[in-house]
Amino acid sequence: MLGGTQFVGRAVTEAALARGWQVTVFHRGHHAPPPGAAALIGDRTTGDGLAALAAAGTPDGGGQSWDLVVDTWSGAPRAVRDAARLLASRAARYTYISSRSVYDYPAPAGLTEDGPVVQGASPDAGDGESYALAKRGGELAALDAFGDRALLARAGLILGPWENIGRLPWWLNRIARGGPVLAPGTPDTDIQYIDVRDLADWVLDAAERGLHGPYNLVSEPGHTTMGGLLDACVRATGSDAELRWTPAETILAAGVEPWTDLPVWLPPGELYDTLHQGDVGLAYAAGLRCRPVGETVADTWTWLRGLDGEAPRRPDRPATGLDPETEAKLLAG
Repeated sequence: MLGGTQFVGRAVTEAALARGWQVTVFHRGHHAPPPGAAALIGDRTTGDGLAALAAAGTPDGGGQSWDLVVDTWSGAPRAVRDAARLLASRAARYTYISSRSVYDYPAPAGLTEDGPVVQGASPDAGDGESYALAKRGGELAALDAFGDRALLARAGLILGPWENIGRLPWWLNRIARGGPVLAPGTPDTDIQYIDVRDLADWVLDAAERGLHGPYNLVSEPGHTTMGGLLDACVRATGSDAELRWTPAETILAAGVEPWTDLPVWLPPGELYDTLHQGDVGLAYAAGLRCRPVGETVADTWTWLRGLDGEAPRRPDRPATGLDPETEAKLLAG
């Protein structure tokens, strides 16, 4: 597991350990890996950052080998390139946790894995690439080294325990405070997401079956709605919150940013179709199953309460959530 201590990487590591698999976590040492995982320390952004991985197993007469490598990297593609090249002869399969952001924007509703992807990506690129180009460059790096032994898990919005972006934690904390809550748009707006644990289970199952190539990993359209998500937050927190559904036009006119100020939510349009209307028939045919939204929300709230509501947050991502003053103005309306 390249990574393995936070959110997606942690979920994959925990799922593998739960199956009785032997797991080695290669990480920078900033966070403790799940109990039971062996650890190798290294920083892929430095010149000799893969030294510990390269040396693993050599005292016994040959480099250690693995059945599967899972890589969640979202930075410079050359980090994926270097790791994949190093492991190409020492690992049977390579799964790269990519993103549906690799599709050329705007991605129309119902776009399948055959849709056009962003142009100009390179597996040799360094820092400074956009998220879409970085992820596509990572895909190319995995394919260059592993060919048809590489699986590209193009995840959509990911929610669940250990989330370090802050989307679902923000909604849970806001609703837990109670009172009138600005709810965006209409409650029947379909949303797509995947619980991080469902992603992890599918990735491991897919590796066992020898699947390769790209798969869109997100729930089916209609799996839940914005109302279903926020109602689940009210139930999980036991709050007296009153959801005040507010037209998208009113919210946008106030300068509120969808997705960041009001996480998960997008008004109708190109971005909504891109992120909440993707085709997932291939992954579902290959066994993807998504748990009910209430389970994802309740488990995330249980995890958050154990942290006193202060969820970890990646320093390379912007803060999420609407400031109380703007919310109050819109509610007063």
